[in-house]
Amino acid sequence: MSLAKTKHFYTFKIRNVKDTHRLAKITAENLKGGELIFLYGPIGSGKTTFVQGLAKAMGIKTSPTSASFNLMRIYRGKKISLVHVDLFRLKQCEVHNLGLDEVLQDDNSVVVAEWPDAIKNYLPQEKIKINIKLSSGDGRRFNCVSVGEKHTQLLKKIKFNYEK
Repeated sequence: MSLAKTKHFYTFKIRNVKDTHRLAKITAENLKGGELIFLYGPIGSGKTTFVQGLAKAMGIKTSPTSASFNLMRIYRGKKISLVHVDLFRLKQCEVHNLGLDEVLQDDNSVVVAEWPDAIKNYLPQEKIKINIKLSSGDGRRFNCVSVGEKHTQLLKKIKFNYEK
């Protein structure tokens, strides 16, 4: 089955930080390890807030902060680890120095990358891409697209549980 046939699109309408954390919690509850999530959006759109919600729902005691100055941080969860990559200042030619190869081969981790353009051609095609758009007030639109069977099934589960 080609990747083109295993895509799914969905938009989550987020009203506030509480909704962002709810979406992150539902996402975390459906992670098995080996997933890759790309986060796009302007500064202040909620990318790190989403990562913080994931970490909390995964049982991680430390709240992630913007990793802009460390590029990559690994947080150990109860079942799987969260690898938070923030590539705001990274150039494409600097990617191989990060050590992402090991992390991507670890099926006991989920990789969440903010500002992923520097690594988009370096990483597997299968992923969930979340493009966060600002809307009125504190509102956001999380426009999601999955690529690949595993990530498409994940996005469908998140959508189903979010709409309950």
